[in-house]
Amino acid sequence: MAEHPVAGVDYPARWRDFLAWFPDDAHCLAYLERLRWGTGFACPRCGGQSAWQRGDGLRRCSDCRHTTSVTAGTTFHLTRTPLTTWFAAVWYITNQKNGVSALGLQRVLGIDYSTAWTWLQKLRRAMVRPGRDQLCGTVEVDETYVGGPEKGVFGRETETKSIVVVAAEENGRGIGRIRLARVHDVSAGSLIPFVEEAIQPGTKVHTDGWAGYDDLRAKGYRHRVTNIKRSEKLAHELMPRVHRVAALLKRWILGTHQGSVSDKHLPYYLDEFTFRFNRRHSKARGMLFYRLLQQAVQADPAPYAAIVRENAP
Repeated sequence: MAEHPVAGVDYPARWRDFLAWFPDDAHCLAYLERLRWGTGFACPRCGGQSAWQRGDGLRRCSDCRHTTSVTAGTTFHLTRTPLTTWFAAVWYITNQKNGVSALGLQRVLGIDYSTAWTWLQKLRRAMVRPGRDQLCGTVEVDETYVGGPEKGVFGRETETKSIVVVAAEENGRGIGRIRLARVHDVSAGSLIPFVEEAIQPGTKVHTDGWAGYDDLRAKGYRHRVTNIKRSEKLAHELMPRVHRVAALLKRWILGTHQGSVSDKHLPYYLDEFTFRFNRRHSKARGMLFYRLLQQAVQADPAPYAAIVRENAP
């Protein structure tokens, strides 16, 4: 494996460092090998831990003779584009505070729009780390609605908007980590599974008086209920964290993506927003580059045909 220009450092700190670390695909492959197999080779078919490297760079498992590569079965599966271009895309995406659009990525890298759009979709899928820690402490939970204005609907009703449930940890007077998910409705059948997936049992969960959260105590949570309708304070004063996150999410979709996010792909945009928000205090932008690549070699492939099929009407 190629040595890094700065010994003991996991990621480049600046663009000029990036260029020195990754001048060609061989250096990119060495970096991916370190991220994927840093603790030792693991055959994706049988789990064998021994392999020999062929002349073409592929590895053959000593146990089952399966041939694989460091990019097989990952975000980069069967890519025909140089890894140097992929790495530049990841660097650009993680170094833009508010994210990028497909058009912006196209302009920076000089690739066609279809490729830029597909790459963003693939990388968004890698922004969720399998087995990530659940939220804990005290967590506010509420729903918000993403989409254009609607007439003739009231309360939690919606006809065309997407429903997004928001969970935000309390961190003193500030916000800790967050989780977001699109749900089909605001019934207990949609809201309780979200809480169970996102929040650690035993946590104090703060909601409004909506009946969809009534079963939280039975599920092992300490449930704090604030009846907003009976309070003299406004909703954003009583549950400031989830309302702040919801406002930032809508501003991000409107500003970075001009509000044009389809309901089918919204979950992946929520994953990106969560990835960025939970790392907003990181002073080392190279760390975000490192984390996204680390998760990309653990993510399942997302073929172009499958992505397009998801977007079909």
